[in-house]
Amino acid sequence: MLSVKNIDVAYGHARVLHDISLELEAGSMVFMAGRNGAGKTTFLKSIAGFMKPVAGSISFLGKDISGMAPEKVALMGIRYVFQDKRVFSNLTVRENLELAAYPVKEKTSQAIEKVMSIYPKMEKFLNLRAGSLSGGQRQILLIGRALVGDPKLLLVDEPTEGLAAGTINDILNVLAMMKGRVSMIIVEQNLSVVGMLAEKVYIMREGKIVQTCTSKEEITDKQRLEQYL
Repeated sequence: MLSVKNIDVAYGHARVLHDISLELEAGSMVFMAGRNGAGKTTFLKSIAGFMKPVAGSISFLGKDISGMAPEKVALMGIRYVFQDKRVFSNLTVRENLELAAYPVKEKTSQAIEKVMSIYPKMEKFLNLRAGSLSGGQRQILLIGRALVGDPKLLLVDEPTEGLAAGTINDILNVLAMMKGRVSMIIVEQNLSVVGMLAEKVYIMREGKIVQTCTSKEEITDKQRLEQYL
């Protein structure tokens, strides 16, 4: 479904990704791990169209999307969930979903149903301003908003960052419910979340993928993963 082949990405003259390759099958849930500055977010932004590779290629559903504008990438079925948990704070939760539904011509009621399907508690917040939600609830709203329009791939950047343990469990449950429903590449530092959900883990260091963990034994071996974090 997604094929990333030997991409290099640079900020000006500073190259930050080096010869990155990745293959993602439909329905897969894979994780990217590594220290801050390893290039994980840049990698997601490259797929989403916010960064243009200076070498290599990115193809999605058989079409080259390297350097395609972010809005066109999104309409093709790839949605990027930023790590800043930023919603339209002065609008209600319902209005946030209505805005997400408009460009993909989906009914607001359908958009709401999609959020309810992963987090039924959101129903009681529909008429509240999104800015009044907790960090975890805003994160779930962003994930739910990204599901509007039935995307094929979600790119989720640090979904549990800065959240309390109880809220992390809510995020974990939401991601677990979405497993198999949509393909996902998730940047995550919480190794408990990685161990419970990941089918494959790519470890990044200094802009390169230095390790790929595919077996359950490798994925749940915290000591092995911590050496890269």
